[in-house]
Amino acid sequence: MIAVPDNLPELLGQRAGCFVSIKTHAGELRGCIGTVEPEKDTLAEEVILNAIGAATRDPRFAPVREDELPDLRYSVDVLSQPESAKLDDLDPKVYGVIVEDKTGSRRGLLLPSLKGIETAAQQIEIASRKAGIRPGDEIMLWRFRSKRFAEQRQVSLDE
Repeated sequence: MIAVPDNLPELLGQRAGCFVSIKTHAGELRGCIGTVEPEKDTLAEEVILNAIGAATRDPRFAPVREDELPDLRYSVDVLSQPESAKLDDLDPKVYGVIVEDKTGSRRGLLLPSLKGIETAAQQIEIASRKAGIRPGDEIMLWRFRSKRFAEQRQVSLDE
């Protein structure tokens, strides 16, 4: 766990939910963990918490090994406050979606602008499946915007 630096930029000193994604340089997902509602006092703390979670606790993947680090890249999506939505309010290129079952016990989230997601119906179906919500179950929808901060890969002139 790293300490939060002093004199944070304004954005990192605010409270916000965020997702940290870890991918290989080839673009394969290696881990992604996040929080819809902030759990920490600052976005900086939230990023640290979720980065550790993405590397060590994403149930879809084995924990990241030290020897993998040079071949990984990272991005952080900072989420706006979710707002209630209907299917017609969604646009997967602009908004992420949160799908929740009627009881509020199962919830799935999909970030906006994901490769291969072209329609709101696809977005809802995938988020529902992630949450274990069956087709035909009654659901509630929320939408949110996301600002992505991605690591820029340095390319040498020899590549």
